[in-house]
Parts: sequence; C-alpha cells; structure tokens
Amino acid sequence: MVVVVVVVVEVVVVVAVVAAAAAVVVVVVVVVVVVVVVVVVVVVVVVVVVVVVVVVVVVVVVVVLVVVAVIVVGRGGAAAAVVVIIIIVVVVIVAEAVVVGVIVVVVVVVVVVVVVVVVVVVVVVLAVAAAVVVVVVVLVEVFVVGIVVIVVVVIVVVVVVVVIVVLVVVVVVVVVVVVVVVVVVVVVVVVLVLVTVSRTQVINKTVW
Repeated sequence: MVVVVVVVVEVVVVVAVVAAAAAVVVVVVVVVVVVVVVVVVVVVVVVVVVVVVVVVVVVVVVVVLVVVAVIVVGRGGAAAAVVVIIIIVVVVIVAEAVVVGVIVVVVVVVVVVVVVVVVVVVVVVLAVAAAVVVVVVVLVEVFVVGIVVIVVVVIVVVVVVVVIVVLVVVVVVVVVVVVVVVVVVVVVVVVLVLVTVSRTQVINKTVW
C-alpha cells in the first residue's frame, strides 16, 4: 500500500513538473515571437517612412533646382545653370546614399535582434529541459526556483533587446531627418545665391 502511494505521488509530481515546464516554454516562445514581430514591424515602418521622406525631399529639391536653372539659362546665366545641374547631381547622390545607409543599418539591426532572440529562445528551452530532468530526478523545489529565475532572465533580456532596438531606430530616424534638413537648407541657400547672381547679371547687362 505504501509503495502504491509513493508511486502515485511520484507520478503526480512528475506530471506537474513536466506541465509547468511546458507552460513556461510556451509562454517564453510566445513572448519572443511577439517581440520579434513587433520589432520587425517597427523597423519596416521606419524604413518606409524614411525612404518616402527622402524621396519626396529629393523630388522637391530637384524640381526647384531645375526651375531655377531654366530661369537662370533664360537670363543668360549658362555658367550658373551648370552649377545648378552639378548641385542637382550631388543632392541626388547624397539622398541615395542616405537611403541606402538607413536601409543597411535597419537590416543589420533586424538581423542582430533576430539572432539574439533565437539564441535566447534556444538557451531558455535547453535550460528548461535540463531543469525538468534535474527536478524530476532530484528535487521539485529546485525546478520551481530555476523556472522562476529563467522566466525573470528571459523577460529582462527581451526588454533590454527591445529597448536597444527602439533606441537604434530612433537614432537612425533622427540622423536621417537632420541630413534631410541640412540638404534642404543648403539647397535654399544655393537657390538664393543663384537668383542673386542672375539678377546681378541682368542688372549689369541693363547698365551696359
């Protein structure tokens, strides 16, 4: 009778331990998947927004410079028109470089995050499996403590990874915005200079 009771208790303990381990693994996997999806979505949205902003700015700048070049050529400023064309080419190259750089940074961030998440999931699953074996063989209490520690560590790691990714994305967005603003300011200054030069040439021709 005593043997039967002991066997039943052991079976119940084993089942409870395995069920708890499975539940923890499922929770960890779900959390990791959700975090990965959120990070990927955020990164994709940021990439799309940055690309759209840069493309719009480049198009506006090119249109403005082309109009100015046409006006300058119409007033006889061929040299100034050449300068405007050179500036257009430079602006387009810089904008494309910015877009490519942002995309590269975002891709690197996504790859790093995915790798980190995969490593964390693998480590957690292995740790949980090992804990289950140890607990079933040795002590149920050790398993409980180990599971709590693993869950806490996983949550902390996931939070840290998410924070790092968000910070990197914010920094990239800020850099792109600053670059775009600088390009726009430079273009405005160049346009003003070209218009001033064109007017000066017209005035000089009128005086002569």
